[in-house]
Amino acid sequence: MGKTKELSKDVRDKIVDLHKAGMGYKTISKQLGEKETTVGAIIRKWKKHKMTINRPRSGAPRKISPCGVSMIMRKVRDQPRTTRKELVNDLKAAGTTVTKKTIGNTLRRNGLKSCSARKVPLLKKAHLVGASTISTERVEETPSERCTEHLSEQTSTATSVHKSNTVPLPHSVPTSFLT
Repeated sequence: MGKTKELSKDVRDKIVDLHKAGMGYKTISKQLGEKETTVGAIIRKWKKHKMTINRPRSGAPRKISPCGVSMIMRKVRDQPRTTRKELVNDLKAAGTTVTKKTIGNTLRRNGLKSCSARKVPLLKKAHLVGASTISTERVEETPSERCTEHLSEQTSTATSVHKSNTVPLPHSVPTSFLT
């Protein structure tokens, strides 16, 4: 259920004054046009705390203002690969000091996931060079040359030494390639 509009201080004080005068919840609610439960809640609060004003909720206030949140959301929407560190630096330039954890919480609260950027790139330079040489060699070969090369690689793997980052081919030669 949604939050209803808050009653003004004057209306709450009037409810308490009418209660002090001896009126009941039902007559006060009819006279002021408020619900009986609302009148009862205000009177109970006055009896317990001797005040009718609404006090703020417990908990720390938000570090990032609504304007800062909209700035973060706009930047993430325009540049999805933005890191949390970049967002922290943007907010620091605007005058708000926050941590990466706070940025992640804010993104999650607004329906976005906050993933950490990769520390290690997907491809190292050695992988890129190797992939480019293999692709240029493969373009120049015919399919039958590729098949015979594959067979020779499979038979030579039993005696060759493998690097730690390569996956060795199976030691047995499949019979389907021999025919």
